[in-house]
Amino acid sequence: MKVLNQKEGADWVAYHGDCVEVVGGLPDESIHYTIYSPPFASLYTYSSSERDMGNCRTHGEFHEHYRFLLGDLLRVTKPGRLMSVHCMMLPTSKSRDGVIGLSDFPGEIMRAASAAGWIIHSKVTIWKDPVTAMQRTKAIGLLHKQLKKDSCMSRQGIPDELITFRKPGDNPERVFHTDETFPVELWQKWASPVWMDINPSDTLQYRSAREEEDERHICPLQLEVIERGIRLWSNPGDTVLSPFMGIGSEGHVALKNSRKFVGAELKESYFKQAVANLENSTVQGNLFGGLV
Repeated sequence: MKVLNQKEGADWVAYHGDCVEVVGGLPDESIHYTIYSPPFASLYTYSSSERDMGNCRTHGEFHEHYRFLLGDLLRVTKPGRLMSVHCMMLPTSKSRDGVIGLSDFPGEIMRAASAAGWIIHSKVTIWKDPVTAMQRTKAIGLLHKQLKKDSCMSRQGIPDELITFRKPGDNPERVFHTDETFPVELWQKWASPVWMDINPSDTLQYRSAREEEDERHICPLQLEVIERGIRLWSNPGDTVLSPFMGIGSEGHVALKNSRKFVGAELKESYFKQAVANLENSTVQGNLFGGLV
C-alpha cells in the first residue's frame, strides 16, 4: 500500500495516507469491527488535499470517492461482522446550495453502503443540546429571535446518528457476553434507539492538531459512543479499524478495551496527534501479529 508514514505499537498500527489506498492494501477478512466518523462533505474541511473526501465541491463528488472505500471495507471485514458510521443531517445554505434547509447525509450513506453490499443493521439517534448548537453555529433556525420574525424558518436541532451495517454471511467468531459483563439493565439502556446520555465533551484532546489552514474546527467522536460500539459488537483481542482515524479516538478506546487497532489518517498534524494518543493509551494483549 502507498503510505506517507507508518507507526506501530504493541497492538496497533497507524498509517499516514489516503484511506482508500490503506484499506485497499489490507488483507481480505482481516477486520472484526469498523467504526468511524466520515468527513461531513463540505461541513468540516480538514485539509486542502484533493484526496480529502471532505474537500469536495458537491455531495456527489464525496460519494464518488466514498463508494470506492465502502467496497474495500466490505472486503476486509469478516463475514457477519459490523461497521458503524457516525454522521448527521447536514444544513444547507443559500450561498452553497441555493436554499436554507437540510440534506439527508445519513440516508445517502445508507443507500451507498447498501449498493456496496452491506446490510443495514441498526440506527441510533444521539441527542444533542440545541442551545449549544445555536451558540456554536448561529443557525437561523435555532435562534429565538427567529420566532418573532417568521417561525416557519425555525427548526429543531440536528442529532447525531450511529448507523451500523453488517457484512453478509455467518460470523465465524461469535461475539458473546455474560450477565456479569453485560447485565440486562445495561442492555436495556444501550438497546434504546435514542441515546440521551452522551456527553458531547467526552472526547480526546485535539487542539494541538489544528493548523492555520483548517477552515472548520475538528469534531472528535465522543469516546462513549465508540465504547458502546466496540464493547457491543467485538470481542477482546479483535481488530478494530478506523479509515478516518483523526486524532485516534477509536484506537484509544479499542486499546483501552483490550482490542487491536488499525487506523488511517491523511492529515499529517492529526496523524501525529493520533500516534501520541495511541502511545499514551494502556495497551493490553500480545503483539499486533502480522495482520498488515
